[in-house]
Amino acid sequence: MATTLYAYLHGFASGPDARKGTYLAGVLAPLGVTLERPDLSRPSFSRLTVTAALEALDELHAAGPADTVWRFVGSSFGGYLAARWAELHPERVDRLVLLCPAFGLRLGWEDTLGKDAFERWRQTGWHEFPNAEGVPTPVHWGFLEDAARHPDVPEVPCETRIVHGLRDDVVPFVFSVAYEAARPRLVTLVAVDDGHPLDRSYERIRDEVVSFFDLAAR
Repeated sequence: MATTLYAYLHGFASGPDARKGTYLAGVLAPLGVTLERPDLSRPSFSRLTVTAALEALDELHAAGPADTVWRFVGSSFGGYLAARWAELHPERVDRLVLLCPAFGLRLGWEDTLGKDAFERWRQTGWHEFPNAEGVPTPVHWGFLEDAARHPDVPEVPCETRIVHGLRDDVVPFVFSVAYEAARPRLVTLVAVDDGHPLDRSYERIRDEVVSFFDLAAR
């Protein structure tokens, strides 16, 4: 019988101590579940790439029992990474809960930053974003160049639940609507009246994670 392990994958400009990850770790601990929270800003936030973040998940898997299968909770960029790693390693992932997953990873940056700022990022190679501590930190253009080596929309190989805010102004809610519609046998979408951070939806996230991962009966 396989060993089931659990991990929270943080978003862009976030880290292992992210509020949602910390909250879920506290919720799951009394249920006998240790929630791993790897640092995915690899090799650093300034030099972050999708490829290096996926390698961090490879290392997390290699550190556990050989028969490990994962249940991931992924937030935004972490939701993209959860789906992409599952696509690459379908035998290693059992279920996914994705919170406003950043599908269309390379899309929307110009709208978010503004055309001028986006062009400066391209031309200079750097743009400042607040890091996990809120400190403005230059991030290299190579992040988007590396992202182009990966699909904008990964194919999940397992049962997946998406929780997405109707008022998300970072990753449009319609992205998740389209994702579910194209994969009705694997994906279910839960809409919440919230924005991208899902600050008002922690209890709903808790309930979805516990029920979808079959943890209530433990």
